[in-house]
Amino acid sequence: MDAGGPSPKRRRSPSPGVEEDGGCADYISALPDAVLGDIISLLPTKEGARTRILASRWRDLWLSAPLNLDCRELTAGRNEVRSDVVSRILSSHRGPGRRLYINTCIHWIPADTVEACLRSAALDNLEELDFINHLLEKPQRALILRFSPTLRVANIGGCNLSDVHELHLHFPLLKLLGLVNVMISESSLHSLIAGCPALECLLIDMCPGFRRIRINSPTIRCMAVREYGIPIESLLLEQIVIEKAPCLVRLLFERGSILQVTVLTAPKLETLGFISDKCRSGEVSRLMIGSTVIQGLRVDNLITVVQTVKILALDMGNLSLDTVIELMRCFPCLEKLYIQSFQSRPGNLWRRKHRNLLKCFDMSLKTLVLQLYRGKKSQINFLTFFVLNAKVLESVTLGITTRNNNEKFLAEQRRKLQLENRVSRDAQFHFRTGSYVRSSYDVKHIGDLDLTDPFAHM
Repeated sequence: MDAGGPSPKRRRSPSPGVEEDGGCADYISALPDAVLGDIISLLPTKEGARTRILASRWRDLWLSAPLNLDCRELTAGRNEVRSDVVSRILSSHRGPGRRLYINTCIHWIPADTVEACLRSAALDNLEELDFINHLLEKPQRALILRFSPTLRVANIGGCNLSDVHELHLHFPLLKLLGLVNVMISESSLHSLIAGCPALECLLIDMCPGFRRIRINSPTIRCMAVREYGIPIESLLLEQIVIEKAPCLVRLLFERGSILQVTVLTAPKLETLGFISDKCRSGEVSRLMIGSTVIQGLRVDNLITVVQTVKILALDMGNLSLDTVIELMRCFPCLEKLYIQSFQSRPGNLWRRKHRNLLKCFDMSLKTLVLQLYRGKKSQINFLTFFVLNAKVLESVTLGITTRNNNEKFLAEQRRKLQLENRVSRDAQFHFRTGSYVRSSYDVKHIGDLDLTDPFAHM
């Protein structure tokens, strides 16, 4: 080439994130194997296996990634789990165990397959276990306990743990524990809780075999209880005693619960409910927080107020403004109030009755949710109290029926509720169909309890 000839043009380097052919660069595949393995372990079992076809780089990653084995995704018709598929996955997997889900109450899984799963080296160092088995035998139970040093999440259901106190259980890393329809004695339950020094969330869902729960835990943040629905002599839960729980933030019960609850020390308790006025065999629930006593929904003894509670859920037979005002005086820092009420008797007049109260009562309420709003006079009276007096109110949600979800009904309610005269000009009012108050029936997993507001529908 002559010295004076034109010089060859230089090729421009591709812009970051774009391949030379104009496509997007594969930044994900450039990540370290350990990071990719964690990503794969978060995928459903089938989707994790399918990553092998993405590229040669991914072929062996699934086999070495932390194992997430969910038997719900391995059914072969009529809910029968493919035992051969489970066996192949376990025998070929080279990585650590992350999560195992087995539910023999829904899926037919042979006992030998269950035991093979629990014995498999692929599940060594397992961190999360969802094990529902109404035919749990002692050999299988012993196999579950081999995971105790590494488990962080455990959801156990449909089995008998009445005598596990004899095993002196210890789960040093367990943070989330769910017991669902588990027969367990009081001594075994307390032994199990005591053996979880890092426990943060506890779900006890329809578990017979004990009458009292006693909590002494420096770490527990959330506790939810749903009573067993079928009487079994004296084996039904009746009493909960929170003796010392310095980190407890949420204490949750099912709607209509008839429990005797005593909270001695819980200085961070912010979320409480459902408190109910339901009656069963002449008995109503009783809640004592410090020296404050609430019988049903009636405040019997208000020596000192409870300053910490900010979120409260009520299960009311009849919507009562007087009752709600007393509870707000008991919980003066209340910011969110959820109400489930099936009936509305005439009443809830307040302008004369509470005239003196309004001069000295400073409401901190920001959110109000009322389920089953039908536009009854007593409901309107109840709500206008907050519309015209709650100065920091931000949101009101009213659950209505599909039949009432029309512009004529909504316009009439806006007028009757005097929304144009609301004292909080920034307050938003919403009419919504469906359920807008969550309960324990909406809790599908122990992880669902770890919510800032467990009563709010997402």
